[in-house]
Amino acid sequence: MNESNTFFLKTKDFSVSGENFELHYNKAKDMLLTTPFPALKDLAAYYDSSQYDSHTTQKRTVFDWVYYIVRRHTLKRKLRLISQFKIQKKTLLDYGAGVGSFVRMARKSGWDSVGVEASKQARSAANQVLPESVFNNEWLKNLPSKSQSIITLWHVLEHLPNLNSSIQEFKRLLADDGRLIVAVPNYKSYDAEYYKAFWAAYDVPRHLWHFSPKSIARLFSQFDFELESTHPMLFDAYYVSLLSSKNKYGRMKIINSLWTGFKSNLLAKQSGDYSSLIYVLKRAEN
Repeated sequence: MNESNTFFLKTKDFSVSGENFELHYNKAKDMLLTTPFPALKDLAAYYDSSQYDSHTTQKRTVFDWVYYIVRRHTLKRKLRLISQFKIQKKTLLDYGAGVGSFVRMARKSGWDSVGVEASKQARSAANQVLPESVFNNEWLKNLPSKSQSIITLWHVLEHLPNLNSSIQEFKRLLADDGRLIVAVPNYKSYDAEYYKAFWAAYDVPRHLWHFSPKSIARLFSQFDFELESTHPMLFDAYYVSLLSSKNKYGRMKIINSLWTGFKSNLLAKQSGDYSSLIYVLKRAEN
């Protein structure tokens, strides 16, 4: 990112601090940058919330139970996605594994799966259920180059402060016939346009970068990856719309949110701009 960035919109941290942030647009990358960019030493404090879903296993409300049920369904869908590739070894690294749900499901399906997670609390929860299944980031150094057939980042890329060096590490670890699978929100979706500064998937400052389909293709091409396919995450339009309505009105407007999510998915059938997308990437052919 450089001086070519231009102001896009002003928003705030609705979850933890209440602080104001701006999103700046980089035309060359078709990407948004959270500004000011938090110092590394300050990032952990912005995750200090019981509302942060990937770090909790508690189900306190009806909404939590609905989220849990849908998440079980989406985990199975993710497993079907990774199982379609013709690869030599069933090795899987789930980067940003949270409490290890996907690691465990993959392990039960015959994958040699492990996870990496920054949150000590989430790692502890994961390893209580399945010992030595989720590790800290330093553990990656122990993995041999080209040892992982599948590397997944489910709504993780947008959180990584050292974006380029992280992608370079994924490239080192990925097998020649492997796939890098990245799921991120899409700031060009209808629900993002509808809710604007209140769109929950901006989630500043935890989300440091904000992507479009074009920006993902451009970013990973710099590291000799090519985009093989994209897949919509249909539930995200509804879930994000519910959270966005709470940001805007102080409570969830269920009917309005569900209609907005439905409309977002309907329009995306033509545009391809779903609320969130899964990108399947592979090493570019020489």
